[in-house]
Amino acid sequence: MDSNSSEGRDPRPSGRTPLRRTADNALKIVVVGGFGVGKTTLVGAVSEIRPLNTEETLTRAGEGIDDPTGAWGKRSTTVAFDFGRITLSASQVLYLFGAPGQERFWFLWDRLFSGALGAVVLVDTRRLADSWYAIDRLEHHGTPFVVARNNFGDPTHTLDQVREALDLPPEVPLLDCDARDRESGKQVLIELVRHLTARVEAETAGTSAAAAAAPVLEESTP
Repeated sequence: MDSNSSEGRDPRPSGRTPLRRTADNALKIVVVGGFGVGKTTLVGAVSEIRPLNTEETLTRAGEGIDDPTGAWGKRSTTVAFDFGRITLSASQVLYLFGAPGQERFWFLWDRLFSGALGAVVLVDTRRLADSWYAIDRLEHHGTPFVVARNNFGDPTHTLDQVREALDLPPEVPLLDCDARDRESGKQVLIELVRHLTARVEAETAGTSAAAAAAPVLEESTP
């Protein structure tokens, strides 16, 4: 898979299965949120392949433009998007796209939202205001989403307080997660697929490709 890998070295992350050659049905999910909230980490944690990322080192050129408040110690940032993949079945795959969090790259978001089945909004309670733009754009596009609080320590607010601060409607799922943990990240994706399925069933009283994804994700091994 990686021609640049050292001879004899398995380039695949430990315990993750290789890609299938073909897929008849691809589902696209976007992960959005503010700078340094954990989008790249989440995509990397749940992807079955070595994730593609466009991380670049933060330099002095970004001083006065990028706001590192609440993300001290972060030395790199996504400048285009992150990409990961999860195989759901022999013919169905889930593609994950992590959006860049810095304001100067927000112009890329509308393109990333195109064709997306749904989205995950990662939030950091230390800088909740950074999540407002993501929620606004998703609502503008009519893209269903769930909100996941990425815990960088013991939570200091209840989820009800976070919901109120973000002005989230009651039908939008809100849950806790640890973006570093694959099982935790998988639960976020399962919650999104359940949300999508419930919306489809409510609107059409039928089924969709999304309906089959949740049980497969639940049964898949870490």
